[in-house]
Amino acid sequence: MNDYINAIRNNYANFQGRARRREYWMYTLINAIITFVLAMPISGVLMGLAMQTDAGMDPSAALTGSTLIFAAIYALYALATFIPSLAIAVRRLHDTGKSGWWYLLNLVPFGSLVILVFMVLDSEGGSNKWGPNPKGVTDGAPVPVQNW
Repeated sequence: MNDYINAIRNNYANFQGRARRREYWMYTLINAIITFVLAMPISGVLMGLAMQTDAGMDPSAALTGSTLIFAAIYALYALATFIPSLAIAVRRLHDTGKSGWWYLLNLVPFGSLVILVFMVLDSEGGSNKWGPNPKGVTDGAPVPVQNW
C-alpha cells in the first residue's frame, strides 16, 4: 500500500529515475483492486440492462442516479491514475535499461506481451543513464550465486 501511496503522492508525474519491480507491481495490484471494486456496480447494472432489453422491458429504467454516480467516480479515478500509472511504467522500463518510449509497444498487437516481459525482468545492475540502482547494488558489488 505504501508503494501505491508513494506513486500517487510523491511521484505523480515523475518520469525520471527508476522503479523497482516491487514498487511497480504493488502499485499495479492495488490499482487493479480499486478499479475492480469501482467497476463492479457499473458492470452489474449493464448486465441487468442487457437482460431487461432481452426481456422486452424498458432499458432506461436501469440507468438510475446511483449508476451514474458510480460511473462518474470510476471515470474520475481512471483519469486521476492515468498519469501515475504511465509514470511508474516508464520508471520501471528505465530500471531494466530500456527507454520509456518502449511503452508505446502497447499500441501494437501483442506488444503488451513484450512489455509484460520487460516489467518482470530484474533491475539492470549498477547505475544506468536513468540513475542509480534502487536496490542499492553498485557496479563493483558481487552478485549472489543462484543455485538452479
